[in-house]
Amino acid sequence: MFEKEYDVIVVGGGHAGAEATAAAANMGSKTLLVTMNLQTIGQMSCNPAMGGIAKGQIVREIDALGGYSGIVTDRSAIQFKMLNKSKGPAMWSPRAQNDRMRFAEEWRLLLEQTPNADFYQEMVSEILVEGNCVVGVRTSLGIDIRAKAVVLTNGTFLNGLIHIGEKQFGGGRAGEKAATGITEQLVDFGFDSGRMKTGTPPRVDGRSLDYSKMTVQPGDENPERFSYLETPVLEKQRDCHMTRTSTLVHELLREGFDRSPMFNGRIKSIGPRYCPSIEDKIHRFADKDSHQIFVEPEGWNTVEVYVNGFSTSLPEDVQYRALKSVAGFENVKFFRPGYAIEYDYFPPTQLRHTLETKLIENLYFAGQINGTTGYEEAASQGLMAGINAHLKIKEKESFILKRDEAYIGVLIDDLITKGTEEPYRMFTSRAEYRTLLRQDNADLRLTPRSFELGLATAERMKKMEEKKKKSQDFINFFKKTSFNPEEINPILEELNSATVKQSDKLFKVFSRPKVTMDHMLQLEAVSSFVADNELQNDVLEQAEIQVKYSGYIEKEKLNADKLHRLEDVRIPENFDYTKLKSLSFEAREKLQAIQPVTIAQASRISGVSPADVSVLLVFLGR
Repeated sequence: MFEKEYDVIVVGGGHAGAEATAAAANMGSKTLLVTMNLQTIGQMSCNPAMGGIAKGQIVREIDALGGYSGIVTDRSAIQFKMLNKSKGPAMWSPRAQNDRMRFAEEWRLLLEQTPNADFYQEMVSEILVEGNCVVGVRTSLGIDIRAKAVVLTNGTFLNGLIHIGEKQFGGGRAGEKAATGITEQLVDFGFDSGRMKTGTPPRVDGRSLDYSKMTVQPGDENPERFSYLETPVLEKQRDCHMTRTSTLVHELLREGFDRSPMFNGRIKSIGPRYCPSIEDKIHRFADKDSHQIFVEPEGWNTVEVYVNGFSTSLPEDVQYRALKSVAGFENVKFFRPGYAIEYDYFPPTQLRHTLETKLIENLYFAGQINGTTGYEEAASQGLMAGINAHLKIKEKESFILKRDEAYIGVLIDDLITKGTEEPYRMFTSRAEYRTLLRQDNADLRLTPRSFELGLATAERMKKMEEKKKKSQDFINFFKKTSFNPEEINPILEELNSATVKQSDKLFKVFSRPKVTMDHMLQLEAVSSFVADNELQNDVLEQAEIQVKYSGYIEKEKLNADKLHRLEDVRIPENFDYTKLKSLSFEAREKLQAIQPVTIAQASRISGVSPADVSVLLVFLGR
């Protein structure tokens, strides 16, 4: 069946596997996606939404790099919101509610239309290794498929174990069996493995809910989109709703704590800190009388509803009684109860920044197998693993994003350098240079890099260059054009901002905190320039941010340049830190285990002090 050798085999068809397949295939590698169920490619296993705080920035970055997640999201969206709009632009984060069935369908159709991509439905039970190099995979039917590189994106399927109360059964997702064999084989090769946990809430029948008792959560009045291409803009949207738990709900949930796998010791692994189960929230925040519940529709036409904020592994009868006591859920009908799932992962310090494993050449890990949580984090790793697998077998230079270039760079560097003992989730606070890494400029930051790789299309590059030129022309207009005090002062008076006595450049007055683009557009010179040059909203937004935050942006660029100087100081491969007795014991131990590539990476390892960094610099003659 498989006489030929593939360039890249991707194992697993979730968000990481789908992006890895698309990247490798679009760059020209003959790619095979092997998954246990071709009907669930790109499936949203948990909430029917993409984006959110920092996650929205990642989706924009994936799109700028030529990935598919933004396109799929836009084509299947039912609601769009820009979160944190009341804060500075570094915090603005796009989020979309999606039609779950259409999302998976769009992923499948996009991949099927991708040249060089083949598909096969079966479980991979082991990888084929010769020497210390991967050469393919073996399926559960005993079929060997050869490849030059393999990307493992197994999600929650590796020895997956589902918990509902005191009941437990093998599975990688509700209704799907677990994957076996790979963990044991990798451990035999010398890999460290661990167990993590995640969970999901009940799905219910929307027809049984009373929305009049809930608060409406509409989408934005003028919804945007994720992709920088011409994807559909939402003309109509579906509302979400919000309700709350109560002391009665908490009491009913506590009655089942003795049967909870989380409290009776059945679950020993660590769950996501920032997306806790409802029982965990009640236990950890005992002083709280209520918690928010977000009621999210699963699509345009389905009546299925996702109960966000009620993730649980309590017995199904306890879940049902408690949820019936939530306002609006008095007559609720369950589609299925919530559950927790334990699965194997491999501490990511065992990887290079390309996501290639250190122990086995041409073997890559991406997604939850690396200890992350979330569709967006998984998709970005899949994209980077697919890119680097292609580059490696074509003997080209690897593609690594720095911490000041992308949230994706922060994510991967955190994983490789610091590791993780709990499911890793991206936040804006994890990025030191978040003023540079905004959602609005992902295309300006990353499209040129992707175009050089041959991944971003000429169409993407052209759109980016047009946006960049028009934005810069508009900024230059503000710098060289003067305002008339008689025209600007009424606007400043209205804003309780100090009036001006003489003419000055528009850039100066626009830099004031309260003055917005809407105020500037009231000036005839500005509105005429916008109309004459046919400037769109994305250009207006980009220009406004560049003008108002120019000082902060320049400061972060200077700090990033300082970091780059340390990034340029490379450490020899397989360096023996045990010989440097001037290093602290902890630093020697951790540096020896992680084997950082540069001094900058070494400085970010927990336990490596500035004094240890100085020792390294002296030893390296710097």
